[in-house]
Amino acid sequence: MLYIVPTPIGNLEDITLRALRILSEVDLVLAEDTRTSGKLLSHYEIKTHMQSFHTHNEHKKIDYVIEQLQGGKKIALISDAGTPGISDPGFLLSRACMEAGVKLTCLPGATALIPALVMSGLPCDKFFFEGFLPQKKGKKTRIEYLLSLPVSFAFYESPFRVLKTMEMIQILSQQDRMVSICREIYKMYEEVVTLPLSEMITFLKAKSQVKGEFVVVVEGDKDK
Repeated sequence: MLYIVPTPIGNLEDITLRALRILSEVDLVLAEDTRTSGKLLSHYEIKTHMQSFHTHNEHKKIDYVIEQLQGGKKIALISDAGTPGISDPGFLLSRACMEAGVKLTCLPGATALIPALVMSGLPCDKFFFEGFLPQKKGKKTRIEYLLSLPVSFAFYESPFRVLKTMEMIQILSQQDRMVSICREIYKMYEEVVTLPLSEMITFLKAKSQVKGEFVVVVEGDKDK
């Protein structure tokens, strides 16, 4: 059995009792970064053996993991923070389990996307999630597509690129749309700001330094 276990994205208390039990009971924990996850497990006095499972080695390790699961092992998959598979390693292993007939389940838990949407004040009954935008090639084309959607769209962005991305959206958009940025979710310096795009750019320019990964939510095309 493979257990996909969400982990806290900011506050160590944001983990379910079931997740703690599973992490204690499984034979192995696959972690995106064993050093980061080691702090979480140590905090809750969980001594389950960990192995690394990340973007750079998941292709090589999938066959081994499937073999262990087919042999009766119980394994938990976690990422550094949030739900594995949502812009984090996890999809390839989930697909391999389905193809091999191995049982898997995903526990409920933290993800940065949903609270950012809810706190944005923008319509979120329907929305489009982009994950991370392309860093260079294809970014302009992708933003043009997103701006054509009639629903709010959300994406993750680095603090080093968020201002340039906002400026590109302003150039490509024909409307001064409402934009929300949410960073440091569930941490001490959590910040949610929702402004018209032009004012958001001014706001970001006034910041001498910004830290933390951003969730950006942009209003959909108001003419559709």
